[in-house]
Amino acid sequence: MEQIHASLSVSMSEFKKNPSRIKQDAGLQPVAVLNHNRPAFYLLDPEVYESILDRLEDISLSSLIHERLAMKAQAIEVDIETI
Repeated sequence: MEQIHASLSVSMSEFKKNPSRIKQDAGLQPVAVLNHNRPAFYLLDPEVYESILDRLEDISLSSLIHERLAMKAQAIEVDIETI
């Protein structure tokens, strides 16, 4: 059985009847929309989606920071006043 990554779920048929109501009732909670009892897609509030994208960007930047810190020994010190 496939894992559902949301505490709320609705059938595809129920979602088609009134998607606005489903979104409104869910608030900021994600909703799994099921087709034959398997997740077809997840409905997310735009705020939540943007928050996820921000977090992913933070993780990516953190990785870049760690890579550059590891290269610190190879850095050449420059005095910005002499450039």
